[in-house]
Amino acid sequence: MELYKDTSMGMNNGHRSPVVRFSIYAPFTGYSRIGSLFQKSKREEAVKVAIEVGHRHLDGAYFCENEKEVGRAIQEKIADGMVKREGNILPRNGKLLWSTFNTPEMVPSALEKSLKSLQFDYIDLYIIHTPLSLKPGTDTWPKDENGKLIFDVVDLRQTWEAMEACKDAGLVKSIGVSNFNIRQLEMILNKPGLKYKPVLNQVECHPYLNQSKLLAFCKSKHILLEAYCALGSQRDKTWVDQSSPVLLEDPVLGAIAKKYNRSPVLVALRYQLQRGVVVLFKTYTRKRIEENFQVKQEGREKRMRCADLDGHRRGLRTFVYLGHPQFPFIDE
Repeated sequence: MELYKDTSMGMNNGHRSPVVRFSIYAPFTGYSRIGSLFQKSKREEAVKVAIEVGHRHLDGAYFCENEKEVGRAIQEKIADGMVKREGNILPRNGKLLWSTFNTPEMVPSALEKSLKSLQFDYIDLYIIHTPLSLKPGTDTWPKDENGKLIFDVVDLRQTWEAMEACKDAGLVKSIGVSNFNIRQLEMILNKPGLKYKPVLNQVECHPYLNQSKLLAFCKSKHILLEAYCALGSQRDKTWVDQSSPVLLEDPVLGAIAKKYNRSPVLVALRYQLQRGVVVLFKTYTRKRIEENFQVKQEGREKRMRCADLDGHRRGLRTFVYLGHPQFPFIDE
């Protein structure tokens, strides 16, 4: 997992991962995506801008409901000659298998649906979104008559076998997981007949939640750790205590940013790269996309003293699955 010219890291299957990935995300409240308030055209335009700035890995998820927009934007940039799907200059696409498709028989159909929406023949990176399964079907957030999520328990080893079959079929280049703890990763790694190890584990990770034990384990198994919410958890009132500290307003982070004449955002992102963690970030404005992309250049100038403020813990999405038999976040 060496750093190559500070722009990419090697994965355990021989492919490389950019150290900074662009996330195609939409605002989220409770169990619903705010489609009416956040125009899909903004997502499509953000993808175009990200490609223009230099991003070559675009990360999305089924439940974000933006696959068609992402596909159109990428196809437009391929058509105008800015990028190409094959060769050294191409838009790589990462997709997450949603919780209602974790049963092994549903994995291929979910992938085929994403491929059709994206207008792709294959996906570069396909990830199990979470070890927490929901009632199988097309309803993204299946709920009972009391409004509670309907959980399902799936043998994730079988889900992984279905992912391996997708890779064997040439529909995906690499496969990984998200929100898995050490115990759940070991379950996959120790599975009899394992063909492919996960190349990556995507988790919430930032200076307030450094995931040091998980990072050490992943490094020992040659699995990349990728940080979402790298700038701190969302501030959604549904599950985040509004009195909790805001990472980008932290005085220690601010002091480091002032010392190096950089923004707190760049310091927080650089913190991850210096630890060997891939960074996933989201934004929809050209100015911020350009600024955040600069983090790939920072290490060539100097190695920053970055803040490790672990202790404020996670705040994202854990509320949704409380009580699930396979809930991962109680493990350290």
